[in-house]
Amino acid sequence: MAKQRRKRRRRNRLVSILVAMLLIVLVAIAGIITSFIKKYTPSDAKMDLADYYHTDKDEIALILQDTISDAKGKMVDGKVYLPYSIITKELGGRFYWDQESQKMLYTTATDTLEIKPEDTAYTVAGQAKQQDYVLVKKIGDEFYIAFDFVKKYLPVEGKIYENPNRVVLTYKWGEINTVCALKDAKVRYQGGIKSPILSQVKKGDTMILLEEMENWSRIMTADGIDGYIEKKDLGKNQITKLSYNGEYQEDYSSLTRDHKINLTWHQVTSEAANAALGQVIQNMTGVNVISPTWFSITANEGTISSLASADYVNEAHNKGLEVWGLIDNFNSSVSTLETLSSRNSRSHIIQKLLEESKRVGLDGINVDFEALTEEEAPHFIQFVRELSVVCRANNLVLSVDNPVPQFTGFYNRKEQGIVADYVIIMGYDEHTTGSEEAGSVASLPFVKEGIEKTLQEVPKEKVLNGIPFYTRLWTESNNGTLSSEVMTMGDAEQYIQRNGIEVYWERETAQNYGELLTDKGTQKIWLEDEQSIEEKMKLIEQYDLAGVASWKLGFEKADIWKIISEYLQ
Repeated sequence: MAKQRRKRRRRNRLVSILVAMLLIVLVAIAGIITSFIKKYTPSDAKMDLADYYHTDKDEIALILQDTISDAKGKMVDGKVYLPYSIITKELGGRFYWDQESQKMLYTTATDTLEIKPEDTAYTVAGQAKQQDYVLVKKIGDEFYIAFDFVKKYLPVEGKIYENPNRVVLTYKWGEINTVCALKDAKVRYQGGIKSPILSQVKKGDTMILLEEMENWSRIMTADGIDGYIEKKDLGKNQITKLSYNGEYQEDYSSLTRDHKINLTWHQVTSEAANAALGQVIQNMTGVNVISPTWFSITANEGTISSLASADYVNEAHNKGLEVWGLIDNFNSSVSTLETLSSRNSRSHIIQKLLEESKRVGLDGINVDFEALTEEEAPHFIQFVRELSVVCRANNLVLSVDNPVPQFTGFYNRKEQGIVADYVIIMGYDEHTTGSEEAGSVASLPFVKEGIEKTLQEVPKEKVLNGIPFYTRLWTESNNGTLSSEVMTMGDAEQYIQRNGIEVYWERETAQNYGELLTDKGTQKIWLEDEQSIEEKMKLIEQYDLAGVASWKLGFEKADIWKIISEYLQ
C-alpha cells in the first residue's frame, strides 16, 4: 500500500514537472511569437512634420528641389519671403544688396532695378513700378525677398504646402531620376519598418529618386518630404525631363563673334609703348584681337588711369585687329573690396571706361581683376553685371579673365558666362613665385582640368583658353631655398643651348624638361615651345572652344603663330 502511494507521488511529481516544462515551452513559444510579431509588424507611429522641418510658427520650410534647406523662409501677411542668401547662393539670383545706397539691386540686360526695404514699389530706368505687397523685408540681420517678385526675375517655380508651411522650389531644369509608386505606401523617416511615418504616397505618385539601397529607396515626394519607401512598393526608376514654363524670360544678347578668337595681350606700361605697336606685331600672324593693358584703378573712389591711344587703335584696325582695352586692379594702394562694394565707385569706373572707349574707338573691354577673395567676389560679379549693361548698349565686347577654377569656384563663372561675351581662362601660373616646389607654368593636365571645370559653368562658345608665352627657370639652391625667374621663349631656348642642357619630352606635363647642376644648386626648366603650345592648342580644338588668348605679346617665337592658327580654322 505504501509502495503504491510512493509510486503515485512519483508519478504526480513527474506530471507536475512535465506540465511545468510544457508551460515553460509554451511561454517561450509565446514570447518568440510575440517577439516575431513585434519585430515584423510595421510601426504606426507618426513623426510631427513641424519637428521634422524644425520650423517655428512664422517660418516656412524651404525645399530646394531635392534638398531640405537648413535656412528658413518667412510667411508674412500670407506671402512667402525667401532669404536673400538662399536666392544668391543657391538659386543663382542676380539680387544684390548695395550697402552704400541701402537698396536691393537687380541688374537686367539693359538696366538696374532699385528696391528699398519695406517698399511696395521698385524703380527701373527712373520709373516707379508698383506691386500690392512689400518686395523686400529685413527681419533681424537677414533680408527676405517676396517669392512672387523673385519669380519675375528668376527661372524658378514653387508650390506652397501647409501643415506645416513649406515651399518646394524647382530651379534645376533638365533631366532627373524619378520613381513611381506601384501602390499606396508609407514614407518613413529612415529605412526600416520601425521608423516613424512621415507621410503616405498614393499609387501612381511620382517622386524624385535620391538613393537606392537593398530593400529601401530614399525619395523626395512632390510635397517636399525626404524619406524612405520599401523598394517593393516602387516601380523602376526612370529619367524625367523638367522644363521651365514660368514668366521669366532671360534675354542677354551677346556680342560673340562668328569666328574663332585669337587674342593676345599687349603689356603697355607707358604712352611711348603705344607707338611701338607696329614693331611688336610685325611678325605676328593669325591674331584678330589685341588687348593692351591700358586701364588701372587708382583709388577706392573708382578713379582710373588710362594709356589709351586713338592712334594705336587706328593702326590696329588697319591691321585687321579689334582692340579690347584691359582694366586691372593691380594697384596695391587700392582696396578691391572697398572699391567694388561702392555703387558710386563702380559707376565711376564704368563711366570712365565708356568715355575712353568712345574717345579712342575701342571694340571691347577686358576685365583682369586678379587675386579676388571670396568676400570680394559678389561685388565683383555685380560690377561685371553693371559693366555688361553699358557694353551691350554701346556695342563693346566684354571679356573677363579668370584663374583656373580649381580653387576659385566663388568667381561665379556661370553668371559671367551669361552677362559677359567671353570668359577667359588664364591657363597658366600653375607654379609661380611663392610656390613650394619647382614645376611647370602650365602642364597639360592642369590646362585640361581648367577647361573642363570652366565648361561645367560656361558654354564653350564663350570660353577662351589663355596660354603662356613664357617659362620659369627654377633654382633649388644648396641651402634649401627656391627661386625662379621668368624667361621668354627665345631666352629659354638660348639658355638651354648656351649651357648645354639636355632636354627630353616629359609625357606627364607634355613639355620638354631639362636640368642643370651648378655651384649654387640645381636648375630646372619646363619649356613652353612649339611642342607644348601645340598640345595646348589640341585641347582647344578638342573642346571646340571659342578661341585662345596668349600672355604676352613679345615673349613668343615667330613660328608659334602658325601653330596657333592651324588649330583655330
